[in-house]
Amino acid sequence: MADWNRDAILTLARSFMESRLLLTGAELNLFTLLEKEALSAAQVCERIAGDLRGVTILLDALAGMELLSKEDGRYRCDAVVAALLSESSPETVQPMVLHAGNLWQRWSNLTVRVTPARPDTSPGGWLRSFIGAMHTIGAPQAGRIVDRINPALAGRLLDVGGASGTYTLAFLRAVPQLQATLFDRPEVVEIARVRLREEGLLSRVRLVAGDFYTDPLPGGHDLVFLSAIIHQNSPEQNEALFKKAFAALDPGGRLIVRDHILEPDRTRPTAGAIFAVNMLMGTAGGNCYTFEEIREGLERVGFTAIGLLQPDSRMDGLVEAHRP
Repeated sequence: MADWNRDAILTLARSFMESRLLLTGAELNLFTLLEKEALSAAQVCERIAGDLRGVTILLDALAGMELLSKEDGRYRCDAVVAALLSESSPETVQPMVLHAGNLWQRWSNLTVRVTPARPDTSPGGWLRSFIGAMHTIGAPQAGRIVDRINPALAGRLLDVGGASGTYTLAFLRAVPQLQATLFDRPEVVEIARVRLREEGLLSRVRLVAGDFYTDPLPGGHDLVFLSAIIHQNSPEQNEALFKKAFAALDPGGRLIVRDHILEPDRTRPTAGAIFAVNMLMGTAGGNCYTFEEIREGLERVGFTAIGLLQPDSRMDGLVEAHRP
C-alpha cells in the first residue's frame, strides 16, 4: 500500500509543472538548439521567435531542473541530456516526449470527459478554493516563520494581503500584546472574519478592505508583513507597493517580505525557478526575484538596513528592511 502523507500528496498535485516544462522544451526543440553551442536567453528568443520574458523564465526553470546548464548567462544542453532529448541523437526519446505533449491536450479535459454535465466553477468558488489553498500551504510553516521574524517587540502589525488570517493568527499567538490589521479585498476580508472569530482572536484584529494596487495601506504600524505577494508583481508594481508599506510604518518600523528568493543565477532554489513559470502563465509581469533585486527596490523608496533574514527553500525566504 502506498505510503501517502501530506507532502507526498501535494508533490503529486504539482508534478504536472515539471512535466509541462519538459514538454515545452521539447516542443520548442530547445535541447537540439542548445546541444552544440551555449546561447543567451536573447539569442534563444531570436532563434525561436519567442517572448524574452517568457523564454528567460522557461530557460531558468529548465536549468533549475538540470535539464539545461547555465553559466555566465548562457544556457547549454549537456551531453547526457542531449543524448536523450536532441533530435540528432540516435538514442533520442524526443518523439515519445512530443507524443506525451499531444496526450497532455487530451488529458487536460479529463474532468469534463467523465462529468460532461458538471457546471463551470463560479468565480466565488475559485476565490474560496484559492484562499483555502493558501491556508493549507501556510498554516504548517506560519509559526516557524513568525519565530524567525522575532516579532516580540512589535505592537501593531499590518498583514498586507492577509487572506484568511493564517499569518495574522501566528503573529497574535506568538505575541500576546500584539494588535493586528489585516488588509485584503472585501470578499477575502469576510473569509478572514470567519476564521478569526472561530479562533477567538477577532477582537485583536482590525479588518480593512481594499486593493493594495489602487488604495493606500492603513498607517500607524511598527511591523508590516508582505507575504507571498511580490511574485505576482512586476518590479515597478513592487516598488509602488514598497512605497505604500513605507508610508504605513511609523519611523523605526520594520518590513518583512516573505517569498521565493532566487539565488543570483535565478535557477535556485528549483522550486522558485519553477514557480516563476507559474507567474509567467498567471500574471502580466510577475516573477520570482533575487535578494539583490528586492534590496534595490526597497532602497529606492527609502528603506535601510536591508538584509536576508532567511534563505529560501520553499517560499520561506525572508527579507527584512527598516524605515529610518
